[in-house]
Amino acid sequence: MPDLTEKQTFSDQEALDFHRIPTPGKISMAPTKPMATQRDLSLAYSPGVAVPVLAIAQDADKAYEYTSKGNLVAVISNGTAILGLGNLGHMASKPVMEGKSVLFKRFADVDSFDVQVKTTDPDEFITVVKNIGDTWGGINLEDIKSPECFVIESELQDLLDIPVFHDDQHGTAIISTAGLINACHVAGKRLDEVKVVLAGAGAAGLSSIALMKAAGVKAENTVICDKEGVVYRGREHGMDQWKAAHATDTPHRTLAEAMVGADVVLGLSAKGAITKEMVASMAPNPIIFAMANPDPEITPEDVKSVRSDAIIATGRSDYVNQVNNVLAFPYLFRGALDVRARRVNHEMKVACAQALAALAREDVPDEVAAAYRGRKLKFGPDYIIPTPFDPRLIWYIPPFVAQAAMDSGVARVQIDDMDAYRNALRSRVDPSAALMQKINSAVRGGPNKRIVFAEGEEPAVIRAAWGFKQADLGTPILVGREDLIRQNAAEAGLNFDDLGIEITNARVSGHNVEDTDWLYEKLQRRGYLRRDVQRMINQDRNYFAATLVAKGRADAMVAGVTRNFNMALKEVQRVLDVDDTLIGLSILLAKGRTLFVADTTIHELPDAAELADIAIKAAETVRKLGRNPRVAFLSYSTFGNPPGDRAEKVREAIRILDKKGVDFEYEGEMPPEIALDPKGHPAYAFNRLTKPANVLVMPAIHSAAISTKLVQALGGATVIGPLLVGLEKPVQIVSLGASVSEIITAATFAAYDAGPAFQGSGLTSAPRPPAAVVEKPSTAVPPTV
Repeated sequence: MPDLTEKQTFSDQEALDFHRIPTPGKISMAPTKPMATQRDLSLAYSPGVAVPVLAIAQDADKAYEYTSKGNLVAVISNGTAILGLGNLGHMASKPVMEGKSVLFKRFADVDSFDVQVKTTDPDEFITVVKNIGDTWGGINLEDIKSPECFVIESELQDLLDIPVFHDDQHGTAIISTAGLINACHVAGKRLDEVKVVLAGAGAAGLSSIALMKAAGVKAENTVICDKEGVVYRGREHGMDQWKAAHATDTPHRTLAEAMVGADVVLGLSAKGAITKEMVASMAPNPIIFAMANPDPEITPEDVKSVRSDAIIATGRSDYVNQVNNVLAFPYLFRGALDVRARRVNHEMKVACAQALAALAREDVPDEVAAAYRGRKLKFGPDYIIPTPFDPRLIWYIPPFVAQAAMDSGVARVQIDDMDAYRNALRSRVDPSAALMQKINSAVRGGPNKRIVFAEGEEPAVIRAAWGFKQADLGTPILVGREDLIRQNAAEAGLNFDDLGIEITNARVSGHNVEDTDWLYEKLQRRGYLRRDVQRMINQDRNYFAATLVAKGRADAMVAGVTRNFNMALKEVQRVLDVDDTLIGLSILLAKGRTLFVADTTIHELPDAAELADIAIKAAETVRKLGRNPRVAFLSYSTFGNPPGDRAEKVREAIRILDKKGVDFEYEGEMPPEIALDPKGHPAYAFNRLTKPANVLVMPAIHSAAISTKLVQALGGATVIGPLLVGLEKPVQIVSLGASVSEIITAATFAAYDAGPAFQGSGLTSAPRPPAAVVEKPSTAVPPTV
């Protein structure tokens, strides 16, 4: 297997398992209509289906109204240019095409299916796609080698009456053009005056230079270079019609010559193609887009070593200004599908590029800024392209594309109310997928945090620590014997050398006496002798790990892999104090919704005051996770009917919150269907929730645990947590025997909690003076991740 990247954050086996378990592949189909009764089936199939069949037979465009065609894109490939791996065949492209389909759904709510065509002959490929093309509202061509991709796209655009878009060409072109527009703003240059050099005359390069010309760059100010040198008028060797279309009259014959005095260089070639000397010869305030992947033509560090005035973009996520195709194709197709466009034309691509450029110049909202803690996102040299997880993309970009399609005459339908269209777009995208991406980005972008993995000798914990470090999420500290940890790491095929993973235990700590004295002072009036505490520090990894956090030698802790939740929590609580309220908060991700469920671990039968405290703590945490909390107190009773003791406790909790004057929406008692659709029940007009609840406070621990586990067992939902909320320092306890991914997720939340913007006001509360440890019989429930 080829070496895919120098910095892979997972093992090959984990990548294979991800695609294989629990269900092979990354996509599936779900019905959009009820299929529960005989009548449902009669409407969905025979005889009811005959009615839309006859309607479509009379007017083929009715397929947009009566089938999924209008929101369906095919991702089609023959596997002749898969990623950077080359021609590996049509079936080898299927994981990539499935991945592209997932991105369509995740970022723009576009349904998509992949199609692999078993031919390398362009004419045969065109024939196959032409004959099945009417199935979809649009076609995304992918991983087809140049120059065949030009022929295939061009002919299919003429043969089909739907958008046909080769993303390898135009996705990069749109993002790089957006970047160029803004780079010129920052550098004080004009598009119609800049001199642009292209290094790499493949599909992406030629499409990029073509779109930049459409956006305002003058043809006579461009020079194109391939591996043979400059593409000039009259050159005969290594030419084709697509290169010839961009050939210019120029005396230059090499890339180095062409870059002298150039304002812009676009790199779409290979590592090392651009040198420091070339960069040094460019005009003032040079614009350098080194977009080869995984290694750019020249690194930003090398550019900065010779040109402090340069504006730089790459194709990599670990540098500023990433040229990422996911910024374009989902939103381009969203706009095209919504006006039933017949094709994607230059006007629509230019509109997409200009919209992306305009969005980057807008003020960055708090939810985006929070995801990049430690880095201020503000329009300028280091921020000329929006970030892929900017939630504004879905409603900002498609209207510009749709308007361009309407203005250029390729739209079948018109959107009369753009404001209403933008509002509809806001509600389309699944918010749940963005949650972990936001958490990961915030942790990765913030100060490095030291996270203790208490069961450091366990193979799953070792692999989790390795993955955590490889993903740049923080510094793992493994508690255990170094020789055993290294042995288990070697057996897992992991190399710890120079990775920055720390290993410690009580034998090598050097703080044992100090830590024993400190913990004994906390526990001496709780029936513990000094030798008991000494044994805790020296022989129990949870006590030792929690003390590292308590004493400030680590920022957070993860435990629970080898001990049940109750035991691990008791041990941690003997070291770390509880703030005002300790709860377990589970995150339920299902069907486009993100719900927070409390309390799922701590309070068995909470009274009214405890229910109110749980709501306050849950709302506070949800707000620090970037969401506006709307709390619903769930019950079997609906606003007093039927009456009962548990329902009365919920009503009393509401009265307590009324007196406290809290700053979040809340209501209850109510069943789930009213909490999640408050406007669907006109009989309860007094309901104070303005939108569906996203924080569900359960009346008891058994209802919380059963409901979350039931939803997860039925499938179609992901449950994260419970997150442990309310200790003075960040600690997360996973389930017994947790997987590598579950441990990494818990560690990531712990690191997020430990961040400077959230410590004292996020998942944990401000540190309090030490208090006596009160050990109550635990009713905690093991977490589900």
